[in-house]
Amino acid sequence: MNQAGDSGWMERALRLAAQGEGWVEPNPMVGCVITRDGELLGEGWHQRFGGNHAEIVALANCKSSPKGATAWVTLEPCCHHGKTPPCVNALIAARVARVVVAMEDPFPQVAGRGIAALRDAGVAVETGMGREKAESLNAPYLRRIHDSRPWVIAKWAMTLDGKLATTSGHSQWISSEGSRSIVHQLRGRMDAILIGAGTVIADDPMLTARPPGTRVATRVVLDSGLRIPVGSKLLATSGDVPVLVAAGPKASEEGCNKLRGAGCEVVKFTEKAYVKRLERLLTFLAGRGMTNVLVEGGGKLLGELFDARLVDEVHVFISPTIVGGKGAVSPVGGVGIEKVSDALRLADTTLREVDEDCYISGRIKQ
Repeated sequence: MNQAGDSGWMERALRLAAQGEGWVEPNPMVGCVITRDGELLGEGWHQRFGGNHAEIVALANCKSSPKGATAWVTLEPCCHHGKTPPCVNALIAARVARVVVAMEDPFPQVAGRGIAALRDAGVAVETGMGREKAESLNAPYLRRIHDSRPWVIAKWAMTLDGKLATTSGHSQWISSEGSRSIVHQLRGRMDAILIGAGTVIADDPMLTARPPGTRVATRVVLDSGLRIPVGSKLLATSGDVPVLVAAGPKASEEGCNKLRGAGCEVVKFTEKAYVKRLERLLTFLAGRGMTNVLVEGGGKLLGELFDARLVDEVHVFISPTIVGGKGAVSPVGGVGIEKVSDALRLADTTLREVDEDCYISGRIKQ
């Protein structure tokens, strides 16, 4: 096929891979298309964590022998025994002639070894076609592998004059029903939802996805001084949906045990600075295989994250309402920046109307 036709097969593999979002983490999303002489033989994607990888599914779906065929794969095939056997072995056994790989897998047990094994077996391997889109698709996975932290998504709803609540602290509901539905969809594919203790005290949220999504997110509260009320909805539902409280170095053991008795997991972080504890918490979550974390406030927590350049993606819902008030809370606190030219900017931005709200989302421009 010509180059344009080749890229079309990789585009198809990338679309297949995207269907694994929310199902496969902490694994990456991967798609595979197998063709011969311009004809589609089989295709598949990694559908769930612990299940068959994309290459195995595509080979099983082939309508005829894949001998001499080309496999278009969005990520380097694995060469190690994990929850499933190596995909490299299956491709070699199927006697495919060529494998086109969008990007190498930085996972230490793969990291070029899969490509090398294919070449050693006489399979022609090409890399780089669709690399940019493949890297964008698996940006959360790459963040966890490269930086030992999850992909951090900041979300908030605010009024047209940039307020999270009125001067009295009232905030329900700033956003529309349609906007809240989108938030529930976001929650439904997260590994964790992170908030500060102040937000628990002010809003008493549940932080669950309704209806349930593909994942059940651990509710994580950054609560240095153990201020979370024992009667909060989070604690009342901790038996059904996990709650993790990140305590500070001065948190009493009595207070920690009280929360543990209420069904929470309590982890004590000893770093003195708030931002350092926050960084350690993110590393801790990544160590548990958590790939996507949604941050729902408050302003102090979001401010610290933005100041430390730890936010990767933003979802903002703007209501066409004005509440005013010098003391009304704005969404992002922290130190901030001095010059507009230094402001963080979004890339891949989308803008759409949801009910009467304006919904803006995008990734932080690197």
